[in-house]
Amino acid sequence: MADSDLADLRERAAGGDRDAVDQLVEVAAERADVGELRRLADAGNRDAADVLAELTDQEDEAE
Repeated sequence: MADSDLADLRERAAGGDRDAVDQLVEVAAERADVGELRRLADAGNRDAADVLAELTDQEDEAE
């Protein structure tokens, strides 16, 4: 996904578009983008928090 597409998703999500938020979580999960997931989780998105926890657990197990 291009940076401009991500920027559009973020803008739509900030405007309350639930589908855009869901897409952002999905894209961030696919990219293992911890920063994006953390930002979404900090904003109260439970799905992002769950994915972030899974990624963190996977990293801990790999060590």
